Amino acid sequence: MKIIKIIIFLLISFNTSFKAISANDFKSILKDGGKLIFIRHAYAPGGGDPDGFDILNCASQRNLNKEGIEQSKRIGQFFLENNIRIGKVLSSEWCRCKQSAELAFNKYETKKFLNYFFSQTFFHNKDSQIKELKEYIKKWDGKNNLIFVTHYVVISEILNISSSSGEIIVVDRNFNILGRKSTLIN
Repeated sequence: MKIIKIIIFLLISFNTSFKAISANDFKSILKDGGKLIFIRHAYAPGGGDPDGFDILNCASQRNLNKEGIEQSKRIGQFFLENNIRIGKVLSSEWCRCKQSAELAFNKYETKKFLNYFFSQTFFHNKDSQIKELKEYIKKWDGKNNLIFVTHYVVISEILNISSSSGEIIVVDRNFNILGRKSTLIN
């Protein structure tokens, strides 16, 4: 039993990817610019998409509900109220991501490399999407913040962490996590 406690203590001690920072420190990190900001799409009840959905038809997909719509607006308000410079907002082609980006930031571009790849239908795209995302970041000028509105699976694959709906995760060019912010209402 003592060995198990020691192992658990060591595992907890070596987990340096998450550090607690104050709300002011989080805002300060973003104001400097030059950060990569991953945002998981706002709350869309359920998981995955219905069988036979059409990426061009939002009515056939899992979409934001009222809470997700309000959450998206709060995300945008956070950036606006804190005068956080945004260079570009990029979104997955899935409607829940586009709607989150639209409600939060008004202006965005879609990129296939941010698309969902969890289901068997899209899993074969994972490696090429992650490679393309990393290449895009290498070419980025790094002056202002670059925002990615995407899915749990993309964030998990690129940052090796789990994320909640509407969560804001700030990283540097080397994907070191600098801060995280939940936008859920408690």
